[in-house]
Amino acid sequence: MAKLSIIIPVYYNEKNLPLLYADIREKIIEPGLIDYEIVMVDDGSGDNSWAEMEKIAAEDDKVSIYHLSRNFGSHAAILCGLEHCSGDCAVIKAADMQEPTELIPEMFKRWQEGNNVVLAVREGREESASTTFFADFYYWLVRKFALKQMPKNGFDIYLIDRKVIDVLSMMDEKDSALTGQILWSGFKTAMVPYVRKERTVGKSRWTLRKKIRLVMDTLYSFSTVPITAVTLVGAFAFVISLVWALVVLINKIAGNIPVSGFTTMFIFQLFSFGITMTTLGVIGGYLWRSFDASRNRPIYIIEKDNRKKPSDDSRMN
Repeated sequence: MAKLSIIIPVYYNEKNLPLLYADIREKIIEPGLIDYEIVMVDDGSGDNSWAEMEKIAAEDDKVSIYHLSRNFGSHAAILCGLEHCSGDCAVIKAADMQEPTELIPEMFKRWQEGNNVVLAVREGREESASTTFFADFYYWLVRKFALKQMPKNGFDIYLIDRKVIDVLSMMDEKDSALTGQILWSGFKTAMVPYVRKERTVGKSRWTLRKKIRLVMDTLYSFSTVPITAVTLVGAFAFVISLVWALVVLINKIAGNIPVSGFTTMFIFQLFSFGITMTTLGVIGGYLWRSFDASRNRPIYIIEKDNRKKPSDDSRMN
């Protein structure tokens, strides 16, 4: 029987974890249809998540747990789980229970049919209007400017086989998005639709800052839009400046320029300064990502786990 690894990134989910494991036990473990393992990765939570993970691991010897030394982000936590799992395939399961566990057997079945990647694609959301708006806008940007194969309503949950796991480990990228890397790799893909539930337990830590960071990481990693945009803005500003200079020169020769004009020049210089600083910011984003990758720091650092044998506690980039 093929083995499925269930990867669960954990961040401030102490109240969800007992409910999540009970749900997985009822729908995955007790039916006994799938050989499984569960890999939980605590991404530097500041609550009691680790203690809850230890309780679950003590109850089930097929549960492996890892605690990262600090919050490295969901990209690193998921990658840690993927690189320490032993299944023939692995599925990502969010700890907030907004995706139904019933998806997992269905995704596993689609993998058995010969698909390397199975995406759980949202058909709708039982969430607030603001959350839905940001998600729709983000996936529109990705489809329009980066990855045209991105599903219209996006995905967070996916199943990938061992071949894809090895490719993700080999890609060795920081400041990127695993979902984008999976789509970019081009493996045979199937989709399973579902409706994302509203969160009922705990508080979401998916802040506006993290959302903006995700947008920037995706565009920088899979699109030339940022640098192309500033190039076009710079070209537009140059053309406007050239036209303005010709108009001023003609009026100067004709003697039509009065002494006044300080306000106009001030506005123009302020506009030019804004364009310059925006351009430097975009270029700086590319430079920072190149510098960050060149330092060869670990993508994540494991502080503690429940493995019986000591092993390398960091994933070197």
